[in-house]
Amino acid sequence: MTWVLANIEQIWDLTLDHIMLSVPPILLGFLLAVPIGWVAHRYRLSRGVLLTVCGLLYTIPSLALIVAMPTVLGTQILNPANLIVTLTIYAVALMVRTATDAFDAVSGDVTQSATAVGFGAWRRFWQVQLPLAGPVLLAGVRVVSTSTVSLVTLGALVGMSGLGYFFTNGYQRNFATEILVGIVGTILIAVVFDVLLVLAGRMLLPWARVDAAARRNARTARTKAVAA
Repeated sequence: MTWVLANIEQIWDLTLDHIMLSVPPILLGFLLAVPIGWVAHRYRLSRGVLLTVCGLLYTIPSLALIVAMPTVLGTQILNPANLIVTLTIYAVALMVRTATDAFDAVSGDVTQSATAVGFGAWRRFWQVQLPLAGPVLLAGVRVVSTSTVSLVTLGALVGMSGLGYFFTNGYQRNFATEILVGIVGTILIAVVFDVLLVLAGRMLLPWARVDAAARRNARTARTKAVAA
């Protein structure tokens, strides 16, 4: 505890750095994965190719990809863009299948009804498909968020800032307290991000709660009917 109090400023600075490195890949991964997922949903011929490619992307060793990024992007080894691009690739790889499943889950009857009342493809996507796919997309973003916050710690292995510094420095010094601070800090950031995403989902997707309540009521009614 004494070490934590003595180094609280450094802990706070590295926590902020960790957050700043985590947020862009989560947002970019979502923005890129949603249209790719929609294409995989809409055009069945491309589905297998897109999902396979994204699955293969996630198998690339993360540290190797981070190290290779300066050559690919033409940046310096310590440039945060290397880590952000790497984690965005992993975010897209994780999120595309979820996005595809989210659009698959939208009832075809609803889509056809929207078309029947005059909705064009663009309007149908924004006002029908995307909102109804929202709950599944949110679940995918929560997984991506937790994964990204965890993977940011790998940046410390190539000298980048973040809570991963406490892992490498604590290991080199054989100082368990420092390592524990890094672990707890990373978990807390992941939990806070997850809570914020849940709250955002409740504000932006109120119909999801109504639908869930309706399903619970229906199950309760069926149970009572069977019991009677």
